Amino acid sequence: MNQAPAQTLAGIGFVILSVACFAILDTTTKHISASVPVLLALWFRYFIQALFSTVFFLPKRGIALFKTEHPRFQMARGALLFSSSLCAFYGLKYLPVGEFTAIVSITPLVVTLMAALSLGEKVRKLRWALVLSAFAGTMVIVRPGSQNFDWVLIFPFILIATNSGFHLLTSKMAKTEDPVTMNVLTGWVGTALGAFLLPFVWELPTDWFVWTQLLLMGFFATIGHYLLILAFTKAPATVLTPYFYTQIVFAMLGGWLIFDHMPDHWTLVGIGVVTLCGALGAWLTVRESRVQIMPIES
Repeated sequence: MNQAPAQTLAGIGFVILSVACFAILDTTTKHISASVPVLLALWFRYFIQALFSTVFFLPKRGIALFKTEHPRFQMARGALLFSSSLCAFYGLKYLPVGEFTAIVSITPLVVTLMAALSLGEKVRKLRWALVLSAFAGTMVIVRPGSQNFDWVLIFPFILIATNSGFHLLTSKMAKTEDPVTMNVLTGWVGTALGAFLLPFVWELPTDWFVWTQLLLMGFFATIGHYLLILAFTKAPATVLTPYFYTQIVFAMLGGWLIFDHMPDHWTLVGIGVVTLCGALGAWLTVRESRVQIMPIES
C-alpha cells in the first residue's frame, strides 16, 4: 500500500528529530568519556533510558507494556543496539564527533541495500542516486588517507555492521510491534548486557556535572530511539535513508560548539552535498506522493 503524503513526511520529520537527539547524545558521550570509564557511562545511558521509559509508560500501560509477540527479535534488537553503542562510545573517545558521524553515515547505504534485498522494498533509480551521492559526500568529509585513519576506525566500521542490522530489524518489527514496548525493552536489554561488565569498572560519580551529563545521555537516547521507531511506522526504510545523513550536520555543529573543532573547507563541501541530497529526497517524496494520489485522467 502506498504511503499517504502526510504519513511519509511525518516519518521524515521523526528521522530528522531522532538524529538530532543522537548527535547531542554523541557529543555528550565524547565529553563525559574524559571523566568516567566508558563502560560505566554506557551502562548509565541504558539504565536511565530504561528507567525513564518505564516510569513514564508503566502507569498507563500496566504489565502490557512488556508484552511482545517476538521476544527473540526484541533481544536481538537490544543486543545489536548495545553493540553499536559500545563501538560508538569507544570510537567517540578517540575521534572527533563530526568525523566519526561521517564515517558511520555509510550505514544508510548498507541499510538501503539490505532493505532492498531482504524486505523486498522497491528502490527507484533516483533514490539510489541520492543515497550514493550522500555516500560520496561523506567520503569527501572523511577523505581516506587522512591523519584520522588509524586503528580506532575499527569501532565505527563494526558499528556500521551492527547498526545496519539494528535499523533493518527495527523496520521489520515496527510493522507489528508496539513502538513503546520496543523502546522500553531495548533499554532493559542494554541495561542487562551492560551489567555483566559493570563490576569491572564500577565507580560512582561524585561530580554533579557528570550526573547531569549522564541524565542528558539517557534522556536523548530515550527520545531519539522512540522517534526513530515512530519514523519506521510512517514510511519504509528506503524512503527514510537519505535523511539519516543530516546527523552529520548536527554532529559538526556540536563539535564546533563544545570542542571548538572547526571543519575545513573540504568538510564543508561534503556537508553541502549531504544536505543537498536530503533536500532533493524531500522534494522527491512530495512529488511521488502527489503522483500516487492523483486520479488517472483520460
